[in-house]
Amino acid sequence: MTDPRSFIAGLPKAELHVHHVGSASPRIVAELAAHHPDSKVPTDPEALADYFTFTDFAHFIEVYLSVVDLVRTPEDVRLLTFEVARDMARQNIRYAELTVTPYSSTRRGIPEAGFMEAIEDARKAAEAELGVVLRWCFDIPGEAGLQAAEETARLAVEHRPEGLVSFGLGGPEIGVERPQFKPYFDRAIAEGLHSVPHAGETTGPQTVWDALISLRAERIGHGTSSVRDPRLLEHLAEHRIALEVCPTSNIATRAVTDIELHPIREMVAAGVLVTVNSDDPPMFGTDLNNEYAVAARLLELDERGIADLAKNAVEASFLDPAGKRRLAEEIDTYTANWLRAPGR
Repeated sequence: MTDPRSFIAGLPKAELHVHHVGSASPRIVAELAAHHPDSKVPTDPEALADYFTFTDFAHFIEVYLSVVDLVRTPEDVRLLTFEVARDMARQNIRYAELTVTPYSSTRRGIPEAGFMEAIEDARKAAEAELGVVLRWCFDIPGEAGLQAAEETARLAVEHRPEGLVSFGLGGPEIGVERPQFKPYFDRAIAEGLHSVPHAGETTGPQTVWDALISLRAERIGHGTSSVRDPRLLEHLAEHRIALEVCPTSNIATRAVTDIELHPIREMVAAGVLVTVNSDDPPMFGTDLNNEYAVAARLLELDERGIADLAKNAVEASFLDPAGKRRLAEEIDTYTANWLRAPGR
């Protein structure tokens, strides 16, 4: 097929791996930086492009945390959340599970109740005004250790916002073993939350096994190294455990050295349920539409193949069954109308 970007731009989509603060556009980051002049984050949107050039994963975490530090009040939280939804609406994202790290905000002094009210107010406004359905994944910042895990689990269980559907684990993997977080995932799962930890991005396939066995993962964030273990790929495929693949992110953080070497081809060839996501899009100079274009090229997909990729995300989502049916039907209708259009 020719350039698929026009088709992708109008395609209704779901996104399952995208971070709350990491989705702040340069305009919003610059605005927040101007409000908090003690920060080292540039206030010039153009200067942010250089600031968001990472040398390795550790440097990415350092920069990411400097942006986290700009979100200091419930008003900051609400502004960020609604503006992220606005950017999603422009891409025809209908449903998104946004990874939120409440510990990063509450430990900086944002009141717990104020934080929950801010994200919920933005969620309801996004659905009413923009047609974007948001749900939350509360994740543990792994670099902050078990104290952060305890706090995140407590917030998820005792102050559970209406939109919360899952419990995750992010941050560096090296030196942050997955099994130590088992009690906190057990507590969240007992309260009906789904398990969606990051694993196997900058470490080997054993980290993915640890997430599956110790944390009872229902989806895996990244899972890039899974292709190094055929038995793991077979397990993921057999049990329809989706991988949340973020191609440009993997290049930006040096988890993958070259986009042509990205393991998404091997994942799909093994029958794994693959979803495409943007992770921290403005920081990586991308968005979900671009990630679909990258995946379409790597996998040599036509319009129907791209639509099937979009439906993978619907299948792997924690949207209710009726909502899944509606969004899958919307994708099918869009694709059929596109292919019937004159000249195609």
